[in-house]
Amino acid sequence: MSAFVGKYAEELMKIAQYIVSPGKGILAADESTGTIGKRLASINVENVESNRRALRELLFTSPGALSYLSGVILFEETLYQSTSSGQPFVDVLNDNGVIPGIKVDKGVVELAGTDSETTAQGLDGLGARCQQYYKAGVRFAKWRAVLKIGSTEPSQLSIDQNAHGLARYAIICQENGLVPIVEPEVLTDGAHDIKKCAEVTERVLAAVYKALNDHHVLLEGTLLKPNMVTPGSDGPKVGPEVIAEHTVTALRRTVPAAVPGIVFLSGGQSEEEATLNLNAMNKLEVLKPWNLSFSFGRALQQSTLKAWAGKNENVEAAQGTFLARCKANSEATFGKYVGSGAGGAASESLYVKGYKY
Repeated sequence: MSAFVGKYAEELMKIAQYIVSPGKGILAADESTGTIGKRLASINVENVESNRRALRELLFTSPGALSYLSGVILFEETLYQSTSSGQPFVDVLNDNGVIPGIKVDKGVVELAGTDSETTAQGLDGLGARCQQYYKAGVRFAKWRAVLKIGSTEPSQLSIDQNAHGLARYAIICQENGLVPIVEPEVLTDGAHDIKKCAEVTERVLAAVYKALNDHHVLLEGTLLKPNMVTPGSDGPKVGPEVIAEHTVTALRRTVPAAVPGIVFLSGGQSEEEATLNLNAMNKLEVLKPWNLSFSFGRALQQSTLKAWAGKNENVEAAQGTFLARCKANSEATFGKYVGSGAGGAASESLYVKGYKY
């Protein structure tokens, strides 16, 4: 462990453990202005600050929903916004026992010397930004690295560079009091089968944890946000039990027991698929030394967004929809979700090729 992390060590461990409290998970509301614009466009709502704020207020003030959440990842704009009645969003979250977090990477850029593979940017000035965010009430951060599966991808260069970037980000966060969520996402794009995804996921995670150790990151004060191990978007489909078995096996082989929890990304799965897969993992009767929970963006918001449609008169109904998704995923963290038979928006695929934030 870095000597500079020492003064925050107890706080980091406590927060990481709290975020993966049984029955709770994370709402990823950290879409950039461009990405949330695409979401709003899908319901014919203009991408202006007032509408972005209104959507996030709807989520953060949903009666009962925050009892199933332990953290919310914010975009920088949202961190400094308030409700229509003037209460800062950070206070709304804290008052409900939900820890504010923030996305700190600045998106991906092409990695020179590769076939369109990428690396995340944003390390320059990260320490100073973390200090500002800490003062604003943030206590955890997120950094997304993206890897793709192809005939020769991911290359070793891509794996190493992304692992190195995640490790540098993680130690900078910890030295400034923020719990880093480490997110190496293996994209689902492609026609590969689930075994190929499992093999790549293991290689990526092994490299990430080697890098985290090399950089003296306090593992007890981190969380992992990985992809679920699934077939490619054009590959042969399998059921939740098969996904659960391959995912948990890959994690057991690579993720140290010191890590308190794993919060999955939904990666373009439908809301219902993501919940059923998480549920199947928690039902698996094998040793799992970490809590398995969720950090969903699209898979917590899509049906809510459609129910809202940008209209004030729909807010109550949309909040009811959001509450139902939060409750479903809470049940899945215990392996007790029985499925809603949800049709409509909850069953729609949220896959976007080459998804960017």
